[in-house]
Amino acid sequence: MRFEELPQSMKYPEVERYLSALQAGKAHLACKRVFDVAVSAVILLVLSPFLLLLALAVKLDSRGPVFYRQTRVGRYNKDFRIFKFRTMVVGADKIGPPLTTGDDPRITRVGKWIRKCRLDEFSQLLNVLAGQMSLVGPRPEVRKYVAHYTPEYLATLLVRPGITAPSSIAFKDEDQILSRGGNPEQIYVEEILPPKMALNLQYLAHITVWNDVRILFQTVFAVLRR
Repeated sequence: MRFEELPQSMKYPEVERYLSALQAGKAHLACKRVFDVAVSAVILLVLSPFLLLLALAVKLDSRGPVFYRQTRVGRYNKDFRIFKFRTMVVGADKIGPPLTTGDDPRITRVGKWIRKCRLDEFSQLLNVLAGQMSLVGPRPEVRKYVAHYTPEYLATLLVRPGITAPSSIAFKDEDQILSRGGNPEQIYVEEILPPKMALNLQYLAHITVWNDVRILFQTVFAVLRR
């Protein structure tokens, strides 16, 4: 997409600079998309029996649907609905903030285990196949927090959001940080969002399939060390 075709909300010189760099590396983006589709399809096929058991556990543990569908902001500042195995009670978004702290009472029994092992993210492979997400990329935020983006932060919306990212690894214990006291949303916007976005922009400047493979392995090791 050319700069002139971007949504008006993204037309900043800072965004144009990153767009020019991405256009120069179009081959990397094309290879990245092929990699995303191939790996996602294989993982879903291989893990389908386990994912069915996981879906059954979610359904039996508490009333409500298997998947939680939340609106997030994706590529080119467009909304999409993300797939996540439900880890909280029905209506959790209406009785609390979008952020989740470590001791959040809205989390179900099975949900605690799912979140600890990051198993709720596997369902987002469906978003990858649908073209809404990538295996690796800046994590998609809700519109409420995108409203705090600087013009440079908006450059992260030039690519598909990811299931994992260097910022996800660096802040794998984000829920514990938010539990330390004070206003969780203020802590997120003022203390967590800026360094996360700095890592996202750094990723944006070095997109390759091999870098994605490295980040995927780092994510696996980070989860196993929890």
